[in-house]
Amino acid sequence: MEYRFDDRSLTAQVFLPLVNQVWPGDYDGAKTQAALEKTIQVTAYDGPVLVGCLRILTDGYYFGTITELLVLPSYQKQGIGSHLLQLAREHTPTMLYFGAQPGLEPFYEKNGCQRSLTSYLIPGSRDR
Repeated sequence: MEYRFDDRSLTAQVFLPLVNQVWPGDYDGAKTQAALEKTIQVTAYDGPVLVGCLRILTDGYYFGTITELLVLPSYQKQGIGSHLLQLAREHTPTMLYFGAQPGLEPFYEKNGCQRSLTSYLIPGSRDR
């Protein structure tokens, strides 16, 4: 497994097949590419195949958030998500706040993450 922090080579063309296996949807390639250019990618590759990705959005000083942590279903429960979290912890200059999908709390707690603030959602114009 090859892990990369701040993987600037990640493109929407490589990222979208991973996303669609975890969160199937009709994603726009150009908008996905623009989103990737605004985040730090921590990636895991098995040869040429992207098998995991954690994305961080941060201002570099005050705030950082994990936008998502995705691992291909066939690669889950092999420590990849834990390794991606560890790399994020080691290399991100800010605290990282994030929401966990219901049922995944034990995974994050096992990896040293602490429960924090309750989260709220304000739907964007795309979601209305």
